[in-house]
Amino acid sequence: MGNAKLFLLKSRKKRLEQGHPWVYASEIDRLEGLAAAGDLVDVVNHQGRYLATGYWNPKSQITVRIVSYSPIESMDGAFFRSRFEQCKEHRARFVNDADCRLVYGEADFLPGLVVDRFGGMLVIQVLTLGMDVRREALMNELVAVFQPKGIYERSDVGVRLLEGLEERTGVLYGECPAIVEIEENGLKVEVDIVEGQKTGYFFDQRENRASIAPLMKGWGGRSGIRLQPDPSLQDENPAPGAEERLVPVNANGKVVTFPYWDGATVLECFAHTGSFTLHACKYGAKKVTCLDISEHAIDTARRNAERNGFTDRVEFVVADAFDYLRSQVKGLDERKQRSSAGVDTSKPLENAGRTWDVVILDPPAFAKTKSAVPGAVRGYKDINLQGMKLVNEGGYLVTASCSYHMKPELFLETIQDAASDAGKLLRLIEWRAAGKDHPQLLGVSEGHYLKFAVFEVRSK
Repeated sequence: MGNAKLFLLKSRKKRLEQGHPWVYASEIDRLEGLAAAGDLVDVVNHQGRYLATGYWNPKSQITVRIVSYSPIESMDGAFFRSRFEQCKEHRARFVNDADCRLVYGEADFLPGLVVDRFGGMLVIQVLTLGMDVRREALMNELVAVFQPKGIYERSDVGVRLLEGLEERTGVLYGECPAIVEIEENGLKVEVDIVEGQKTGYFFDQRENRASIAPLMKGWGGRSGIRLQPDPSLQDENPAPGAEERLVPVNANGKVVTFPYWDGATVLECFAHTGSFTLHACKYGAKKVTCLDISEHAIDTARRNAERNGFTDRVEFVVADAFDYLRSQVKGLDERKQRSSAGVDTSKPLENAGRTWDVVILDPPAFAKTKSAVPGAVRGYKDINLQGMKLVNEGGYLVTASCSYHMKPELFLETIQDAASDAGKLLRLIEWRAAGKDHPQLLGVSEGHYLKFAVFEVRSK
């Protein structure tokens, strides 16, 4: 019998031909044939030439989501098994960790479906009607291909309401403990799959977290510590080769016994459960300040530090990042004023005025809609302006934006404006996006949401 045909307007932009997998209501001319909401339709141009097949939902502004560029008549078990096998093969090739994003919606040619693996559990988001009506088939094949211990649903997202669906959460298969331990880049991380944000953890920054490794060492010299022959061996008859052993020695000639003497001091803001903090410690940081506004998140970060043996190098702060950064900058300004003549130094300092070798800013999305962009620009400028003021001379600002509407050019422009106001020169060391378990379809700008940059910070 075949699928109903959806004719597109002649006047539309040729987005579909350029690889974009969405068809908006405003691009549609007419539907020929019968199709219930969620059914597959064949999308054709105004002349009737076949372009693609997708599932349709007349209630949604994104009326069709493409699933195939050759005609198919059903999204059955065989369809899902084939797609899941491709997802599995891609992750096996590019991701070292078992815990990762297994299915990434449109980029894996499975629009409306997100699947993350946490310690043998799968957490899924079913975001669209077209996927929701096929949940039995996709569930069966998820179990067959990935063989999880349990599957938990976190479809508690507003986009389902736009599809005419209710939000849903709960166990779908097997046993699902609320708290799961995963491994990322050799670190143990606690994930709350029931109460955590989105599916419980943000895998998209995996490679970005690993990229901070070179920033974490090489700082001992600033404290006057140098590697020298062990002074304790000078008055003895050392064994052959012992006199060549180098040890860290401070400016006073004392041997430094602290193992992380060469490590950076690090501030992580918007830490959530402390993922960048853990990586900083793993790569040799001397001391890390881990800050988040959520006490629940910091409690989790504290447990994560403990399970990796990093507790003695991390201080935890529950505070608003904007307020905290501003108070530290104010403290710096007070210190500068005190060093000037004619300032009353009998009064105690109101603010600490601390600085760090590396400041990490990984905020939540400031712009969730296009209309929110001007406010987001102000927010990103403010935190980056304050953050770079707190970076020690020649240190590093690590900054990210996960707002899709904050385009890469605008993000860089905003940081440049902040640097100008702060009297800083920034040198771009690294520019990254989401990791390899979050592939991007060329021509689909919506997939290019994560911007991640490492800047060296110098004063003018």
